[in-house]
Amino acid sequence: MEIWQQSIDTFGTADDGRLFFTERGNVVGSTAYWRVWSMARGFGLPAELVKSPLARRPYDLRHSALSTWLNAGRDPTEVTARAGNSVEVLLARYAKCLHGRQAVAHTRIEKLLREYE
Repeated sequence: MEIWQQSIDTFGTADDGRLFFTERGNVVGSTAYWRVWSMARGFGLPAELVKSPLARRPYDLRHSALSTWLNAGRDPTEVTARAGNSVEVLLARYAKCLHGRQAVAHTRIEKLLREYE
């Protein structure tokens, strides 16, 4: 939030409150939007993931957020209240969306099983 607030303090908002706008205050066109999104993926993802479907669209960040909340141990009913989904949809669609989480899950399962040896 601090970075976001610094950006607003530095650049302001459009007259209608939008955070993203052109130099003239207009709506950012889809071509520019997708170009910037593609560049951001290149900066934010490891090289081997840039060509993957991971965060291919901005909407994919929703999948990441919901999956992160679930993997952090948040109650599924709390996550659905924030997301506006049913628990069934949440668990079917979002419970397995995070890259690399399968390895973490395997490690946790193995650790638990070793406790019973």
